[in-house]
Amino acid sequence: MSVNPELVGREFSPVGPYLVGREKVREFARAVFATNPIYLDATAARAAGHADVVAPPTFPVVVQELTLAQLLAEPDANIDFSRVVHGDQRFTYSRPVVAGDELTATLSVTSVKTLGGHSMVTSESVMTDVKGDHVVTAISTLVVRGDESS
Repeated sequence: MSVNPELVGREFSPVGPYLVGREKVREFARAVFATNPIYLDATAARAAGHADVVAPPTFPVVVQELTLAQLLAEPDANIDFSRVVHGDQRFTYSRPVVAGDELTATLSVTSVKTLGGHSMVTSESVMTDVKGDHVVTAISTLVVRGDESS
């Protein structure tokens, strides 16, 4: 069964707020081998003009995962998670994510395409701070592999 094309345009309820913790940023930085001192040392981050340690550019996937869980659990989506592989990931920033941010994220599905028996689902998770200002949009494409018979 292919992914429901009527998902396009669907917006899910906001998730969060997600409090970006200093230690979570440091753990993520170490996990992705991000060695810039602003990711690990609050003093270095402040010296560079930031309020606290700066999250590496791919950190928002942590928050995005919460929104993608909504999509994957959607009863009429027809997405079998056991057949999902990650196809693409991009970010558009208004400003860096820093420790202390409280991010709220809202996912919307922007595209569903069927190619050779497989489906590609593109979604955007728009993340805002406590003032409602845009911080980052995480854009991902999930590839849902078709049945072997497709």
